Amino acid sequence: MPAEAADGAHDVRVEDAAEPRKVARVVLLDPADRILLLHGHEPDDPADDWWFTPGGGLEGAETREEAALRELAEETGITEVELGPVLWRRRCSFPFAGRRWDQDEWYYLARTTQTTTRATALTELERRSVAGARWWTCRELTRAHETVYPTRLAELLRRLLDEGPPAGPVTLDTEIV
Repeated sequence: MPAEAADGAHDVRVEDAAEPRKVARVVLLDPADRILLLHGHEPDDPADDWWFTPGGGLEGAETREEAALRELAEETGITEVELGPVLWRRRCSFPFAGRRWDQDEWYYLARTTQTTTRATALTELERRSVAGARWWTCRELTRAHETVYPTRLAELLRRLLDEGPPAGPVTLDTEIV
């Protein structure tokens, strides 16, 4: 699950942090209900790869909503979005780029009609570890053999598309890699 830290704005080691890193992620859907995922990999091993939602750590005093929109713009160039509610919350811990990352992630629903992506402000670590972006249908995601984070994303997306957003954020299982 390493690339989840590929946003790399703050390279904080778990042992240096009293609290987990606060992260905002975006479940971005287009008009055809496709989800946008970024393709990441270990900086020194492109074969160790996975797919993940756009997003990253909070900077300064920004809110999670502000961080979600900023990260989305930086990583995809998409700024025309309707940010919705928090769908899911997840704690995760994983190794990436020689560090252990401990994160508290909130996943926001967002919709857009803008489907062309272009990273506009990647960090140095992101430039070394993010290989691109792709829109996925729920069916493609369900059949994918690639590693995707969070690990139950296909099931979560299907439920979201079938039932709509949950009444309140759903706490996902903690993932430790």
